[in-house]
Amino acid sequence: MDQRIKFRHLQTFLEVARQRSVGKAADALAITQPAVTRTMRELEEILGVALLEKEGRGIRVSHLGEVFLKHAAESLASVQRGMDSLAQAMKSEGPPISIGTLPTASATFMPDAVAEFLASGTGSQVKIATGENRVLLDSLRLGELDLVVGRLAAPERMAGLFFEPLYSEEVAIIVSPGHPLLARRNFTLGALANYTVLMPNKGSVIRPYVDRLLLTNGIPDLPKMLETVSASFGRAFVMRHNAVWFISRGVVVDELESGRLAELSIDMSETRGAVGLTTQAGVEPSAALALMMQTIRNHVAARTALF
Repeated sequence: MDQRIKFRHLQTFLEVARQRSVGKAADALAITQPAVTRTMRELEEILGVALLEKEGRGIRVSHLGEVFLKHAAESLASVQRGMDSLAQAMKSEGPPISIGTLPTASATFMPDAVAEFLASGTGSQVKIATGENRVLLDSLRLGELDLVVGRLAAPERMAGLFFEPLYSEEVAIIVSPGHPLLARRNFTLGALANYTVLMPNKGSVIRPYVDRLLLTNGIPDLPKMLETVSASFGRAFVMRHNAVWFISRGVVVDELESGRLAELSIDMSETRGAVGLTTQAGVEPSAALALMMQTIRNHVAARTALF
């Protein structure tokens, strides 16, 4: 769209077409006739066509003007519908929003995004659900959730769903700050056999990435392995028992920055995956949900450098 076209151009054109008079259009818009004439001249110059023709003492919309008029009217009607929807969302009792979040989102941008949304005054109650990716996506399909925030699922789990990527992140190998493996100059994954390793559950979205990483490094299984999707348990167990933890880096980014946890240095690029918003395909979000999604986008954009 030509960025020179403004809302006032469309509004003035529609009113002139409705009134078939510059003077009457000026009265309806509460502006001067010269202002109407100037605005119409600007729009015609931008489009490169004459939108109006003289008809007796009055004016009429030209043939090419009729072509543009339909789309201009639709544009203004769409804006009005958006304003009406927003006004409805801002009433004291907006529609409730149910969101499923995976650990990365829950530990980073979601708390602040939800707090900002609640402060916006829509009146919509927010319900946050956590769990395995498979369970959350099934709930989304059934309409029990409006939105799932987290990693992109495998293709076979995305039927009927739409994914909007926001950023990508890797799985990290996390240990306590004083862990013996941090002192190794040439750390390899084979060294994990000597420690308890916390793995994501088999139903989790990042487990296939971790399994593939281990297999490509010649490690079909680990002798001391513990499965968990609990971030709080993982943090505590790693700190107290010299364990090693496979987890999305975003879940522990604050602890890594503060030095409360540490990351083993090894190439994890093959575990990189997209994180974003998953919704039902073809379902138009409510104004409140659209506002929540935009708030999430804004907070992710402010934090992307940390992931």
